[in-house]
Amino acid sequence: MSIASKYDSTQVEDKWYSYWMEHNYFHSTPDDREPYTIVIPPPNVTGVLHMGHMLNNTIQDVLIRRARLLGKNACWVPGTDHASIATEAKVVARLKEQGIKKSDLTREEFLAHAWEWKEEYGGVILDQLKKLGASCDWDRTAFTMDPAMSESVIKTFVDLYNKGLIYRGYRMVNWDPEAKTTLSDEEVIHEERQGLLYYINYKLEGSEELLTIATTRPETIFGDTAICINPNDERFTHLKEKKAIVPISGRVIPIIEDEYVDLEFGTGCLKVTPAHDENDKMLGDKHKLEVIDIFNDDASLNSFGLHYEGQDRFVVRKAIKKELEELGALVKTENHINKVGTSERTKAVIEPRLSDQWFLKMEELVKPAIKAVLETGDVKLFPKKFENTYRHWMENIRDWNISRQLWWGQQIPAYFYGEGKEDFVVAESIEDAVTLSRKRTGNDSLTAENLRQDEDAMDTWFSSWLWPMSVFDGVRNPDNEEFNYYYPTNDLVTGPDILFFWVARMIIAGYEYTDKRPFQNVYLTGLVRDKQRRKMSKSLGNSPDALELIKEYGADGVRVGLLLSSAAGNDLMFDEDLLKQGKGFIKKNLSAFSLIQGWEIDETIPQPAHSAQGIEWYTNRFNQTLLEIEDHFSKYRISDALMASYKVVWNDFCGWLLEIIKPAYQQPIDRKTYDAVIAAFENNLRILHPFIPFASEEIWQTIATRTPEEALIINKWPEGGAVNEKIIADFDYASQVISGIRTIRKSKNIAFKDAIEVHVLSNEEVSSDYNSIISKLGNVSEIAFAKAPLDGALSFRVKSNEYFIPLAGAIDVEAEVAKIEEELKYTKGFLMSVSKKLSNERFVSNAPEKVVAIEKQKMADAEAKIEALEKRLASLS
Repeated sequence: MSIASKYDSTQVEDKWYSYWMEHNYFHSTPDDREPYTIVIPPPNVTGVLHMGHMLNNTIQDVLIRRARLLGKNACWVPGTDHASIATEAKVVARLKEQGIKKSDLTREEFLAHAWEWKEEYGGVILDQLKKLGASCDWDRTAFTMDPAMSESVIKTFVDLYNKGLIYRGYRMVNWDPEAKTTLSDEEVIHEERQGLLYYINYKLEGSEELLTIATTRPETIFGDTAICINPNDERFTHLKEKKAIVPISGRVIPIIEDEYVDLEFGTGCLKVTPAHDENDKMLGDKHKLEVIDIFNDDASLNSFGLHYEGQDRFVVRKAIKKELEELGALVKTENHINKVGTSERTKAVIEPRLSDQWFLKMEELVKPAIKAVLETGDVKLFPKKFENTYRHWMENIRDWNISRQLWWGQQIPAYFYGEGKEDFVVAESIEDAVTLSRKRTGNDSLTAENLRQDEDAMDTWFSSWLWPMSVFDGVRNPDNEEFNYYYPTNDLVTGPDILFFWVARMIIAGYEYTDKRPFQNVYLTGLVRDKQRRKMSKSLGNSPDALELIKEYGADGVRVGLLLSSAAGNDLMFDEDLLKQGKGFIKKNLSAFSLIQGWEIDETIPQPAHSAQGIEWYTNRFNQTLLEIEDHFSKYRISDALMASYKVVWNDFCGWLLEIIKPAYQQPIDRKTYDAVIAAFENNLRILHPFIPFASEEIWQTIATRTPEEALIINKWPEGGAVNEKIIADFDYASQVISGIRTIRKSKNIAFKDAIEVHVLSNEEVSSDYNSIISKLGNVSEIAFAKAPLDGALSFRVKSNEYFIPLAGAIDVEAEVAKIEEELKYTKGFLMSVSKKLSNERFVSNAPEKVVAIEKQKMADAEAKIEALEKRLASLS
């Protein structure tokens, strides 16, 4: 077999992915091997492949493929998240296109449409991941609303309720008026926005006197139920126990006193709107104020907004300014930068709203999760810097609002048997709810028809926080074989933006239900940004089509390009040139194999000395790199592991070894060398396979006819061996000599076909073992030792040794003298700067010993070089 002259990445990728799937290499079942488990961060069922997914899933695939090669029972569980808010919005939009309103449907009718949408679009992203080469165990594909998964979520809710950790409370919550649901604090993004501060006059009841308040939200005056002053503010002592009149509405409200009011901020008078501000609600509760909610669920004003009823809050804000001006109630406006909460999902401005919601008490639940990450290190974050973020979130945690006013999601398992707020039971099924309701009320005639289930669904994260357990059915059946084999999982790869949303909550759930960590290591990737450091997004139009990139550069090229620029936890500056570099690396490997494959083998000829030495050197260099790669993987420096692999293959294997062993034009290669270089190439493919799975399998299967049991994907990671540092150092020296010879050949236009002599003036002892390699790669006819510099010869230095190439009559002496004089001048200037630094007592006494030693070595090297250049100059003169 041979590699096609024109490599078709799409054809190769389709061929080998089908082959891997056909032979079930991705599937895992418990056995006597060590398990290695990753659960995918389930992408939203609404999602399509983007740059962040490509980076994240490439890293996961690298880890899982390497684990297979290490002989572990690798299991990568894929799946999708139902994404309540995003999916419901998609379904509502689709229904709107069909002329159907959600409000016109029953819950069951709407869910039928939602499931239809999910079946049509829900698996798109998983199919796209296959194009990237993701080797997930597709037989285990899970969905957060699969029956078993939903049962796990319901069971957990009931359990936490029975433990007294879930409760129903009337609280100020974050309301998303676009999605028409509450959000947890973590789902609100606070942004600085330019707005206005409105100064509005309120009349005192029974008086012409005015008092002025300052607000950023004039439309909320319809919800004002008091004006508050600080009792210590001497400016307003005359207002005590008086009342004010709200502009436009004419409602009379009390003036109350509380030290909460900041004497220095605004006008000193604070309008109190308990229904629409958390701090105002606290004041309202304290002073027993009326609560007036002025908004509908879409943030338009309700009947309390009088003639503004039905209008959007921001439309009213503009209109009410004009009306207040006409009434003479608007004193002035000022520019004001305000922090505005926006929905992480819909980007809508959040509205504080009072509502009955379900909450999970977090104070005690978080303690084991704090200990695991910040004290015992049972769960490790990579990079470690994210521990500070984790600590801040976890130590300032608030109760989690887990109910959402949505239909798509697991429905809250609370069943109301009466009209009172406390007339409910929490149960895993309607049958259990009937039994509990009868017991609670003493009414044995209650039936399922008498019960009303809470309309709300649970927060999506309340489902996905169980993910590492529920994918193995560990919540419903914690004693099952698979759960105990695969759990705890090993590595989690995700973005730092969901460190609290998901990662921390999974750790909390893991310790609450198994008393074990859910995973050992968390690798936090950076965000993918463009060259201007902007986050990639469809709205900015700066995010390329992931599938088009795969089509153009090949999946392997894209994987390499992404990883070359992706250090753990640091943002990736996406540059398409890196993908070109990745594609070039694939081409380099293919070209190397084509070169080897084109050599004719002669069984009778012995192995040349230079080939034996080259193989010995590369074996040691590879083993050295293998140790570096394993160290990088242990520290989750995945891009560094790739770069080490890249360099040993590109520079050492292709750049040096193949040149050393390559037979002369139209000459054969000996069998021993050929077999050795094939073995070395196969080891290269083993370490490259996690990064470039398709091209590596293609070359592997072309080298020899392989059985399915011999496929690269399930082969063995190289074992490596002892590293002889002297061999590596000696070759490094020899490579510098070869580079010096090549530089002179190039600068003097000496054709490679013309053999040259090299004379060495040895000032320090170096190995001559690699002279045969130097002779071959430099086309050197003789390497001789000189006792003095050679007159009329070109020279170069490696360390303190001088190498001379006699070129009588072949050079322009005057030009060479000028060149040496220029180099001599530069080196003397460099020596002067180093000497000046070392003569500075302050530098020598304060600088680290290692730094001073480096400077001293620089001075010694410069002095030796000056001496050699002056001798060379003398010989030419």
